[in-house]
Amino acid sequence: MKKTIPALTLLASALLTGAAHAATPTAFTVDVTGQGRPLILIPGLASSGEVWQGTVARLCGPQAARQCHVLTLAGFAGVAPIEGDLLAQAEQQLADYISTKKLGQPAIIGHSLGGFLALKMAIDHPAQTGKLVIVDSLPALGATQLPSITRPQLQAMSTQMQSAMRAQDAASSSASQRRAVTGMASAPADVERIFGWGQRSDRETVIKAMGTLLANDLRQDVARISSPTLVLGTWIAYKDYAPRAAIEQTFRNQYAQLPEARIEIADTARHFIMYDQPDWMFGRIEQFLN
Repeated sequence: MKKTIPALTLLASALLTGAAHAATPTAFTVDVTGQGRPLILIPGLASSGEVWQGTVARLCGPQAARQCHVLTLAGFAGVAPIEGDLLAQAEQQLADYISTKKLGQPAIIGHSLGGFLALKMAIDHPAQTGKLVIVDSLPALGATQLPSITRPQLQAMSTQMQSAMRAQDAASSSASQRRAVTGMASAPADVERIFGWGQRSDRETVIKAMGTLLANDLRQDVARISSPTLVLGTWIAYKDYAPRAAIEQTFRNQYAQLPEARIEIADTARHFIMYDQPDWMFGRIEQFLN
């Protein structure tokens, strides 16, 4: 028996070490600020958790009684990439993180791709998901121009887009990225910050994540969401293509199966609402969370 106890102790120690390692997220890093009610913040494609800096200062400051858990996904903005389906792994690991940290049902705020992840959390992991704030994100990004598009057609679109992105050389890819982000924020300093995150992101991770967004259609799945939901959208960057009423209707159509969702459209903000209309965004989020 005396020889067995050390062996059992070593085995238990090894198992506990393995369990602790398994509980450590690899699909994202987390920066925690404040004390109080937990709040998860997820940035968008190729973005750093730094995008939420002003949001954290407002929502999780000393007087706010909230605790912000800010994610940066693997492969984005200098964080090391991982193998496999990033978004599927991030979703499962976030559910595990919430359970391990005993956060209950935290509110989740997601921007763009982060909004997609927030919707997936509410659909697949309702026990780990509280209120949702979806910032300029749609359940079916690939269906904005053709609402009747089928899932096989979305998959084909995604495959074609990924092939085109992989065919670009480094200079062309960088130029395309700059063109894309130029219309996503109004202030040049914000555009440069966003572009810089993209430059530090793993190219293949970005391509695959964008492919996942285009291939998915959650328009029917959102009917399974029980979380109170606030959707904040934008239109000004697309004013040359469609009037505000048409863009707002696109949001309402895509969230039609979640009729209790509260949808609001910013007047002057581009895609990064937290930079272009911070007070508008913060005020609506605070009112919704309270």
